[in-house]
Amino acid sequence: MTKRYHILGIKITAAILCFSLIPLIVLGVSLYKHFVTSYTNRVLEALRASVEERKRALDFFFEERVSQLLSIAHTHSFDQIIKAGYLDELFAVIQTRSKYYIDIGVIDMDGNHVVYVGPYNLKGFNYRETEWFQAVSMQGVYISDVFMGFRKIPHFIIAVMKREGEKFWILRATINTELFESLVLAARKGRYGDAFLVNEKKEYQTNPQVIGKTTEHFIPITELGFFRGTKVMESYISGRRSAIGASWLENKRWLLVVIEDLEEELFPILQARHLALMLLLGGIGAIVVGAIGVSVVMVRQMEESDREKAALDAELMHSSKMAALGRLAAGVAHEINNPLAVIREKAGWLRDLLEEEDIRSSENFKEFADAVDKIEYHVERAREITHRLLGFARRMEPHREKVNIHRVITETLSFLENEVLYRNITIHKSFDPRIPDIESDSTQLQQAFLNIVNNAIDAVDKNGDIWITSKLDTHRNLVIVEIKDNGPGIPEDILERIFDPFVTTKPVGKGTGLGLSITYSIVEKLGGKIYASNRRDGHGAVFTLEFPITGSKSEDVLKT
Repeated sequence: MTKRYHILGIKITAAILCFSLIPLIVLGVSLYKHFVTSYTNRVLEALRASVEERKRALDFFFEERVSQLLSIAHTHSFDQIIKAGYLDELFAVIQTRSKYYIDIGVIDMDGNHVVYVGPYNLKGFNYRETEWFQAVSMQGVYISDVFMGFRKIPHFIIAVMKREGEKFWILRATINTELFESLVLAARKGRYGDAFLVNEKKEYQTNPQVIGKTTEHFIPITELGFFRGTKVMESYISGRRSAIGASWLENKRWLLVVIEDLEEELFPILQARHLALMLLLGGIGAIVVGAIGVSVVMVRQMEESDREKAALDAELMHSSKMAALGRLAAGVAHEINNPLAVIREKAGWLRDLLEEEDIRSSENFKEFADAVDKIEYHVERAREITHRLLGFARRMEPHREKVNIHRVITETLSFLENEVLYRNITIHKSFDPRIPDIESDSTQLQQAFLNIVNNAIDAVDKNGDIWITSKLDTHRNLVIVEIKDNGPGIPEDILERIFDPFVTTKPVGKGTGLGLSITYSIVEKLGGKIYASNRRDGHGAVFTLEFPITGSKSEDVLKT
């Protein structure tokens, strides 16, 4: 039974948890994913805006540099600009407004570096065979990729051409790559973020700060080829989830790449996730505790209801059995009373005959008289038994009177003295002298004690012991009588139904199973209770009877 309730409790708990936790977890996960997706989209849109803003700044940078050089070239003639010291003064003026130039020089149509202002000794170098010279000669304006050149260090140039009749000359300036890179890196965010430029050949034009020196890390963008506008995507770079934004510059076919670490950008979300997870776990814990508590309460209530129902069913069944037994007892008593009346009448007639003189003179007169006496004695005894059966059948109310329970027990034991002596059984009595008289029926009490002690004698059989003790329970206002024996005890399988009619531990043919049932009925009618158990050492049975103490005299005894 306990296992069944345990399984039921587990099922109830599981059902409550399923209906409570599954929607909660689904809702929490859905909201979290929706929020992360929305926040990630906002990060990507912010990255797109940052890339576009940085692209405009770089395009403006190139437009401004080209415009400056074109303005200088178109406002000066070749002869004017190559005058000694003139380009130095012009370069000094430019530097006051912008520090992005490292040097500046004039190259004639034959590729000779005619005039040079800067930290390197480049005057007299010929650039006729260089790629940039050929490009600017054809295009008029040229921005180079980063290259080594005569300086033997990475740099890039901006060159513009001016025609004067059949001739042309080139104004060439070298850009400060450190300042230019700082302009690019202004788009970088976070510890793991990066920003750089690559050309169409996937060669770095500025130095990346985080991802390394190869372009393999951002192939997802560079594989797209040339495209208009700005593209953003998610990818994993060096094992970290990243957002990549890219856009091609307008004035130079360089790709601006900006990388943001999504784990850094989503750090507030991660913090919120940890907090939400803690709250979720706390909520789950509360739900689990509540579910277990509710299931325990429900199972206990169900168990209590089942127990009460079982008790009511048992009481109903017991009442049904007792009613059936009562009807049987009434029928048996009625059938026995009729022949008993006839026997008693004939015994009286025999006694009248014995009074005649001729029969008195018979030598067997004494035996005749003894036979009639025994017949009348056993008829009376049988009548008393049928009277008790009728009393049991009609559930006769007990005759209330002041009863000394110790006297009733002693008188009951006197009926069994011969049986006890014959079987060599010792009866140990221990009575509490404080016990007052109780209101009860001495005859029915005697019948109850007689049945229990008789059962104890049968259980012990021979050479055993029976203990009868009484005590006063002042807290519950009860008199308690306990009858123990050292017999084999009551089998566990019938212990709970030992007071049911026709239940007996005696061999077949030696017991009817009515004694304890009648005793139980008597004790209940007298307002008491009776319990059956086995001794703790397993040797013998214990019957405990409880009777209430009533009346002012009893209360006075309890107070003393």
